[in-house]
Amino acid sequence: MKWFNTLSHHRWLEQETDRIFDFGKNAAVPTGFGWLGNNGQVRKDMGTHLWITARMLHVYAVAAAMGRPGALALVEHGINALNGPLRDKQHGGWYACVNDEGVIDASKQGYQHFFVLLGAASAVTTGHPAARPLLDEAIAVIEKYFWSEEEQMCLESWDEAFSKTEDYRGGNANMHAVEAFLIVYDVTHDRKWLDRALRITSVIIHDVARRGEYRVNEHFDANWNPLRDYNKDNPAHRFRAYGGTPGHWIEWGRLMLHLRAALEARFETPPEWLLEDAKGLFHATIRDAWAPDGAEGFVYSVDWDGTPIVRERVRWPIVEAMGTAYALYSVTGDPQYEAWYQRWWDYCIKYLMDYETGSWWQELDTNNMVTTKVWDGKQDIYHLLHCLVIPRLPLAPGLAPAVAAGLLDVKAK
Repeated sequence: MKWFNTLSHHRWLEQETDRIFDFGKNAAVPTGFGWLGNNGQVRKDMGTHLWITARMLHVYAVAAAMGRPGALALVEHGINALNGPLRDKQHGGWYACVNDEGVIDASKQGYQHFFVLLGAASAVTTGHPAARPLLDEAIAVIEKYFWSEEEQMCLESWDEAFSKTEDYRGGNANMHAVEAFLIVYDVTHDRKWLDRALRITSVIIHDVARRGEYRVNEHFDANWNPLRDYNKDNPAHRFRAYGGTPGHWIEWGRLMLHLRAALEARFETPPEWLLEDAKGLFHATIRDAWAPDGAEGFVYSVDWDGTPIVRERVRWPIVEAMGTAYALYSVTGDPQYEAWYQRWWDYCIKYLMDYETGSWWQELDTNNMVTTKVWDGKQDIYHLLHCLVIPRLPLAPGLAPAVAAGLLDVKAK
């Protein structure tokens, strides 16, 4: 049974995409985009996070490129928030979290700044006049504070004044740097962003993860030595979980195939390991994390021998898995990837998709019942684009640039 590249499946994805776009509109607050609760309403107690606001700017840039009325106004809302309440006009960069009264967290987090870079680059594709100046500012901040020329990798974080950085180096922040760098390349056509994305990927995946049966290490010291016991006492940390986070393994796989496609689009021969390692990451994720305790779903984290640690099923890993299944099918034509894609969609419609209060549930327990151990609420809709929109696009250019170029559904025509 064929789903990929069929108009009927694309129409179904389009309908679900619009349902998600409508849900996300509820997140707009004066300071940016808020944290949506399970009821679809903003949780004011959580403040306005930079990463959510930047990701929602990216989301509605895609919506605007898809011709959705009202989306460009939300793009403008996101740009205004990044130029206003979330921006540190004294020291530069953007605050991690604010509320109506002021700054809650003044630290400068790399993970969050890379989403500013992504959101700004995506916004450029809408033609909004304030988007390119925002992107130029984001690039300047990344160049000055987060890209290390010495290490040829990204730093993790700084204090408010950009006077002190952590000794810690994070794989998650660097992964999202790769994601953002690919879109910045599409917008600027500056080759260095591809070079940087390839360098980061080679270190974290090809040099380290490949040697560890594709269990991706995300925690490193300042010399890029893996810290295998990092956060062992706090294994369910939202952003720095102990052990391996298989959702990131499979997400890396898709990003590597986007990078491979971007190099091919330049008529270059990409390293063979980009595809080899993407396959390795995909199958390692299934090996360790898919239904290891009998019930369907991906567990959130595993130990270095593959033993599940946090067994809750969080939404974003399966979303990323579907996007990567599509990407691997696009490159290889191997029907096993389409079979997994279909199996995972069946799981999502059975357990994750919420037609009563909107969007998808963020977290399920080991019996696939709604829970909030790791994540409380339906924070944003960013990951959902990776199973709703990416399966209707070529792998290069990236998401927003491809939609803006009129490439949506082109394979099904």
